[in-house]
Amino acid sequence: MVVPYKKLNDGTKIPMIGFGTWQLEQKACSDAVREAIRVGYRHIDTAFAYYNEKYVHEGIGNFKREELFITSKLWREFHDPKLVEKACDLSLKDLQSDYLDLYLIHWPERKKAFPEIVYQMHRLKEKGKVKSVGLCNATIHHIQDLLNQKLSISMNQIEFHPFLNQQELLKFCLSQNIAVTAYCPIAHGKVVENEVIKRVAEKLNKTPAQISLRWLFQKDLIVIPRSTKPERIVENFSIFDFKIAEEDMRAIEALNNNTRIVNPDFQEFDY
Repeated sequence: MVVPYKKLNDGTKIPMIGFGTWQLEQKACSDAVREAIRVGYRHIDTAFAYYNEKYVHEGIGNFKREELFITSKLWREFHDPKLVEKACDLSLKDLQSDYLDLYLIHWPERKKAFPEIVYQMHRLKEKGKVKSVGLCNATIHHIQDLLNQKLSISMNQIEFHPFLNQQELLKFCLSQNIAVTAYCPIAHGKVVENEVIKRVAEKLNKTPAQISLRWLFQKDLIVIPRSTKPERIVENFSIFDFKIAEEDMRAIEALNNNTRIVNPDFQEFDY
């Protein structure tokens, strides 16, 4: 399976599908990452707050680092410009890597002066510790705050699936040449139960999960599904050999009901 790449606004190339590791722990994490790489995933998504970066490294093993794209995220306890490099170094130590391909602020916090944090993340680019910088869970206003200060980002990673179709945010990001990654792309399995998605899956002889992932890909989003089951890891990867018809794309678009799976009390989605 040939995986398409997207060129970010800083020239870095990112695979359009990655392997998510949220909620994967210890051996289950390392086994899943190892299987994902065997299947063909070359993009691995993790975070300091997943507490599994050591196990991601175990799963990677001796695989060539230069053939992988690794994303990690700056957690809230390090939302201080003076702590950004320390946080990055902790992730690099656990991943046993010299650099991150993409470093994101996990949850932007206006009261903690996140533009200054983004500035320090760009300094990490100058030092070779990070290749690209971005945000995770950012709104249009978060991003505009950065743009107003002439600070660039290459990625916004957000929850996005047929039941949370953040079309306005996606349109804004793409208009600013900011790529978007969809996490929870199969809505924690909820797409499997949906009659519209099941109908499209039957028509194309695919699974509902594959339909949701392909729908996102056709909307120009990068997807990061995760699973511990080898058969699901293969299934989720196999989305580049078919296409969803335009009328079916529209039918899936209409499923949006703004249902969030990830909605912590510290989020700033109303900004």
